Amino acid sequence: MVKQTAGRDQLGDFAPKFAQLNDDVLFGEVWNREEKLSLRDRSLVTVVSLMAQGLVDSSFQYHLMSAKNNGITKEEIAEILTHAAFYAGWPKAWAAFKMAKDVWTKGSPTEDERETHERNMLFPAAGRF
Repeated sequence: MVKQTAGRDQLGDFAPKFAQLNDDVLFGEVWNREEKLSLRDRSLVTVVSLMAQGLVDSSFQYHLMSAKNNGITKEEIAEILTHAAFYAGWPKAWAAFKMAKDVWTKGSPTEDERETHERNMLFPAAGRF
């Protein structure tokens, strides 16, 4: 089960409703509907959606780490991004590949690295780490 508190931790005082929707609805309900779509598949959809928008920031990197930890292999992410490049744009794919290469050639982040990253990212991510 995905448990998310980053919305409340980062925006709870400023935007409590948005934080609640982020933590309870997006990550608490949507990401946990594994009987409908696995975390692996949700990660795949999220990575492609963010890449298509050109959002290759720290939240994108975190979703790539989620995808890796949710079972997407290096070969699969390479094929996914190559396929999406023809629909989303070559420069977007190039930027996504640069981040994906880093994620799949490095080990999984440590607990401290994840916590630091979550505190500093604009949009919190989900996944099993």
